[in-house]
Amino acid sequence: MKSNKTFLPTSLQKRISYQFRNTQLLTQALTHRSYLYQGTETGEDNERLEFLGDSVIEVVVSHLLLSRFRHLTEGGLSKARAEFVKEGALASLARRLQLGEVLRLGRGEEETGGREKDSILAGCLEALMGAVYLDGGYTEVFRVIEDLCAPRFAEMKGAIGDNDFKTRLQEYTQRNLNDLPHYIVTHEEGPDHAKTFEVAISVGGKVYGMGKGKSKKEAEQRAAEETLRSLQED
Repeated sequence: MKSNKTFLPTSLQKRISYQFRNTQLLTQALTHRSYLYQGTETGEDNERLEFLGDSVIEVVVSHLLLSRFRHLTEGGLSKARAEFVKEGALASLARRLQLGEVLRLGRGEEETGGREKDSILAGCLEALMGAVYLDGGYTEVFRVIEDLCAPRFAEMKGAIGDNDFKTRLQEYTQRNLNDLPHYIVTHEEGPDHAKTFEVAISVGGKVYGMGKGKSKKEAEQRAAEETLRSLQED
């Protein structure tokens, strides 16, 4: 007779600092479809939770990027988020949590190294976050993801910060020219939902750079990058 067992790795709950109330959600999050194909147990695999967790992770990471990197344009935020949520990055986070050790896999996947496959590990992490969201709500899953991603944010902060050309330009002009850059919107076109902006920057009455973007902020960042390059070459 097939059974529906609860699989409850307490060490994993300690690693994410979250205790499940509905332990069946945790069991489901760790159950790969290959495990149920064996027919020894009933229940549901983690694919539906993976679907939910994918969106949950994107929302939380987007929220964290907005609050931590206020200078980034929409394009910069999208690029940074993509780095966080790509399969390899999620698989690395899964390895930190040692998810491979507690996955419920079928014999076939076990024999072909399923516990180390990026696709399976990333999917399991997404499913786990989906389970935390259903069990504890947004506040709890936000905390879990924030803690899990903290080292990655620290690594990226320097590289992302280097792309804040407006701040770098202001510091450069104050230090070397005793002046501030002036931003001028020289042109905008297109309907309200798809406008394109062109921005020019002058320092001391001379235009040094121009930039285009889908928002004023994006155009300003690109103009600031060009202006900084022009001033440093002079």
